[in-house]
Amino acid sequence: MTINLTYILSDINKAIAFEWIEQSLRDSQYKLSFILLNQGESQLENYLKAQQVPVYRIPYRGKKDALRAIRGIRKILKQEQTQVVHTHLFDASMFGLLAAKLSKIPRRVYTRHHGTLHHEFFPRAVYYDRLIHSMATHIVAISGVVKQVLIEREKVKTSKVTLVPHGFDLQGFSQVNLAKVALLKNQYQTQGKHPVIGIIARQTFWKGIQHIIPAFGRLLEQYPNAHLVLANAKGDYKAEIDALLGKLPPNSYTEIEFEQDIYHLYQLFDLYVHTPINEDLEAFGQTYVEALAAGIPSIFSLSGIAPEFIEDGKNALVVPFQDSEAIYQQMVRLLENPALAQQLTSQGRKDVQKAFALDNMIQALKNIYTL
Repeated sequence: MTINLTYILSDINKAIAFEWIEQSLRDSQYKLSFILLNQGESQLENYLKAQQVPVYRIPYRGKKDALRAIRGIRKILKQEQTQVVHTHLFDASMFGLLAAKLSKIPRRVYTRHHGTLHHEFFPRAVYYDRLIHSMATHIVAISGVVKQVLIEREKVKTSKVTLVPHGFDLQGFSQVNLAKVALLKNQYQTQGKHPVIGIIARQTFWKGIQHIIPAFGRLLEQYPNAHLVLANAKGDYKAEIDALLGKLPPNSYTEIEFEQDIYHLYQLFDLYVHTPINEDLEAFGQTYVEALAAGIPSIFSLSGIAPEFIEDGKNALVVPFQDSEAIYQQMVRLLENPALAQQLTSQGRKDVQKAFALDNMIQALKNIYTL
């Protein structure tokens, strides 16, 4: 029996995870369609059109377009004869689930992509989270942290929540094209630099980048040819990050707002650092998985999905929250101990292959979608 499945997403440009999902569900029992709440054309929309997947864009600039979005979504759901809706991100979930409920779609799935962010920084938004919960028939928690927040802090029924960690096409991280790596090194001015320290994180307070930059500044004293790469270099904390970077030599760092080739970007790095400021602001943290899949020796604080598979000294080095000194010490430790770095990368690749294979996620989603 064919199941008509519609994904509803908001404010998405490039999202390789949904390309993987489309490829995995292609030629299956699911007839897939997408509704994008976007201001304009996106790379995801272009990809879906190239694959001849039905994709609809509803022009969306913010909540003032909510009524138009709800009406548009209902019209498309009727046209596609949708039986299962799966929403991602806040606006798509708020208005997509409402439209789906009004349209009497029997199975309404919502993936929760944040942990305690609203509780700590936007408490009024917790009300809207609870409204979203009430409209969904099934909620996907992407990590144990998210599941705990949903059940314990937001009182969602346990039966409504399913733990489904993100799945990854992990082969792409190990299939390295040296020519592409060389092009990126030239583009981002890391050619001949060592060590290159990588960060891929939106520049917002709770990602903890403000604790990595001072550690890198100390590392420069020991390794004057070191270089810091900050990718996804945008966000509401950028002014503060820029002020910290202003204390570094101007040729010692590179900021990258967006790089599509994530597989080869990781290969620029000799070390990778990701240190959110507490255990539950990071809902998942795809970069934990990506860095290990790419074989980069990594230094992490334990947030989001990390406590569920990161082990200090086994597959990465762990630092306390908000501790620049510890980050610096662990950088030096890895640089001075290549055997340890090799041990961590070898075990890290094995661990992510076991826990985050794409097929695991797809099968779990299929179980939820079954009518």
